[in-house]
Amino acid sequence: MKDCNLKQSSTPAVAKGFEDPLTEVLRQGAKELIRKAVEAELSEMLSAYSDVRLLDGRPAVVRNGYLPARQLQTGIGEVEVQVPKVRDRSGSGIHFSSQLLPPYLRRTKSMEELIPWLYLKGLSTGDYTEALSALVGESARGLSANTVSRLKEKWLDEHKEWQRQDLRPPAGILVKKGHVQFLIPINTKL
Repeated sequence: MKDCNLKQSSTPAVAKGFEDPLTEVLRQGAKELIRKAVEAELSEMLSAYSDVRLLDGRPAVVRNGYLPARQLQTGIGEVEVQVPKVRDRSGSGIHFSSQLLPPYLRRTKSMEELIPWLYLKGLSTGDYTEALSALVGESARGLSANTVSRLKEKWLDEHKEWQRQDLRPPAGILVKKGHVQFLIPINTKL
C-alpha cells in the first residue's frame, strides 16, 4: 500500500476528460461521427461538380487538405474537429462550407442552452467558470465573462420578443379524442 498515491482534486474526475474512460470513448466516437458526416457532405459537393472540367480534362474542383483543426465545445467536453478544403482550379470561387460545422461554430446547441441554465441558477458572469468546468472540463476556458454578458443581452432581447407575442387562443372549440386534438372552428358542423 505504500506505492499507492492518491491525488485530491477540486473538480470531479469526469471534468478532467481523459481520466474518465467512458467520456473519452464518447468523445472519440463523436469526433469520428462528425468526421464521417463532414466527409459525406464533401463527397456530395464534389460529385455535384464532378462534370465541371478544365480545358485539359482535369476536374476543376478537387479536394485540397484540411482547414486548421479547432475545438468544439460539447456537452461531453471538447471535441477536435477538422473541415476539409477544396481547390477550385478554374478560379470560379467555388469553396466547401459544411452545413454541420459552419466556419465559426465553437459551441454546440446543448452548450448554448447550458449557459443560461447556469446563469439562472444564480451564477454571475464573474464566477460561473468553475461550475461550468466541473460539468464540461477544461473546455469552459473559452467562455469568458464577456461571452456570457453578450449571451445575456441576447436572452433579454429574446425575452422581450416573447413578451410581445400574441397569446390569445384561436377562435374555435378544442375537441379531444384519445391523444389526438382537433381545433374545430365554431361555425363548422361535425
